[in-house]
Amino acid sequence: MKTVILAGGLGTRLSEETVLKPKPMVEVGGMPILWHIMKIYAAYGYSDFAVALGYKGDVIKEFFMNYKLHKSDMIVNLRSGKLDYQNDLSEDWTVGLHNTGDASLTGGRLLRLKKLFNPGDTFMLTYGDGVANVDINKLVEFHKSHGKIATLTAVRPPARFGSIIMDNNGVIEEFKEKPQIGEGWINGGFFVFNYEVFNYLENDETILEREPLENLCKDGQLVAYQHDDFWQCMDTIRDRDYLNNIWQEAKAPWKKW
Repeated sequence: MKTVILAGGLGTRLSEETVLKPKPMVEVGGMPILWHIMKIYAAYGYSDFAVALGYKGDVIKEFFMNYKLHKSDMIVNLRSGKLDYQNDLSEDWTVGLHNTGDASLTGGRLLRLKKLFNPGDTFMLTYGDGVANVDINKLVEFHKSHGKIATLTAVRPPARFGSIIMDNNGVIEEFKEKPQIGEGWINGGFFVFNYEVFNYLENDETILEREPLENLCKDGQLVAYQHDDFWQCMDTIRDRDYLNNIWQEAKAPWKKW
């Protein structure tokens, strides 16, 4: 099953980083968050990717074009130019890098990739800026079990501030630093779609999260897979620093490899 990753947005709230690179290439633990997302899927056996490129897509192309070079030792024959790679640590992935327009919106980017699929296909899709400890196998099984066109992963967003629970005397009974919010669900990405989702997409200006998902909902074709555990997007410098801190502390819940 192919996994589509939307990696073409501007990332304006991370402008300190995205002036030079697309947001999916902002690093966590020395590797782009895009790589972390792909590692999540690959940990469950899904290693066929289609990356929807837009803003500064060439940076992502160059990363993967040189990936084997940076992950291996090599011997170069200077006369013939032949390269002999040794101790190759690169992953066994297939990565399609597809230009989907600098200004295309999320639904438009997906529509441009319709050519990669055939009627009857099921595929996954997620955003290029969020990680989670979602069990991808259970997600796929859930999608197949309900027989609808679309599944989105519903998550509880992390609180911006910590929470304190205390008794009437002010004695703290529970302290949590940035817990998952105890109420309210949001769209966390990690979608599974049947081919029929393309019937809900119109053009480059289509926003996936507007009419397509709204109309799927009206038609009774959208189901939520509830993930009541770790999920974190990277919208701001604060988010980037938080993800890097927990990675450096070896406390990254999304690391399943």
